[in-house]
Amino acid sequence: MIAGFFFLIFFTEENNNGNCGYNDVVKFLNLKKDNDKYTLTRPVKNYNTVTEVLHLMKVFGILDMVKTEQIFISYIWVFLRWKNEHISWNPKEFCGLESITIPTELLWMPDLIIEEMTEKDKATTNPFLTIYSNGNVSFRNDHVVVSTCKMNVYKFPFDSQSCNLSFKSMTHTPREINLKTLENDKVITRWSKDLIETQDEWEFLDITVNNQTSDLDRFQSMLVYTITMKRRSVLYIANFILPILFFLILDLVSFLISDSGGEKLSFKVTVLLAVTVMQLILNDILPSSSDKVPLIALYCIGVFTLMMLSLLESILVMHLIDKDSATQNNKTDGDQSLSE
Repeated sequence: MIAGFFFLIFFTEENNNGNCGYNDVVKFLNLKKDNDKYTLTRPVKNYNTVTEVLHLMKVFGILDMVKTEQIFISYIWVFLRWKNEHISWNPKEFCGLESITIPTELLWMPDLIIEEMTEKDKATTNPFLTIYSNGNVSFRNDHVVVSTCKMNVYKFPFDSQSCNLSFKSMTHTPREINLKTLENDKVITRWSKDLIETQDEWEFLDITVNNQTSDLDRFQSMLVYTITMKRRSVLYIANFILPILFFLILDLVSFLISDSGGEKLSFKVTVLLAVTVMQLILNDILPSSSDKVPLIALYCIGVFTLMMLSLLESILVMHLIDKDSATQNNKTDGDQSLSE
């Protein structure tokens, strides 16, 4: 009996030593490029079975926000996990090997797209995925996403923006693929805040996730990630708002200049032209498709109006002074002629 026990141990060790490589699992599963069992259709044994795809997105960087074109550029990490019913093996038969990494071309993958994406992804696609002994498949990929984002710039530069990234299957309905998030909003937000490297002029606030149904072409399961961020307004205050305020103060102080000469008028015209240049700069910053006139534009218009009224007042005063001087000169000439 003892001899049989040692023989069993020796046989198990000998069997394990012969099946301890990744290739052994690949051969056991018969993973090949031309194997339609793994690559052709959804990995289910019954077509009525819904493939549940667990999805997670993290924000690695906010690269740019093109305000005039309302385009949001971000760098994200995407994690996917789903069940492949055709894959399974006993780890004990392969020296405890529970997972292997294989090329993505050997297995079916969810055909997910980002609905708001406007340009081709510039990031390198991950060529590998991981499969587990229980049939689970996990995949991680990086994306540089150039997407549309309707911006509300009414409170510019003290505004906050929310941009959506909607993930959905290109062809499958909710009866075939059901998208679900791996974690809740708070966890994803915390992970993204720890992960994020660059934020441009924005401060990342949070991410919310909603499971919706898209009915543009066919009813499809869709995960909508809403990224909320706040603009850093310090540079706009220092480089735009304060200079215009200083121009207004200079215009008010110019009332102390004598109206007898033309220096006051030329000074006011110069300051008014400086504010006009600032307005042209603002026009290049803000999107032309804004529904409301931004507060900062109203601010510039108000300052410009006050300075215009000040200039008109100076012109009127100088006109009255010149008219009064002409009257006095005529009166003086008349008095001199009478005295002669």
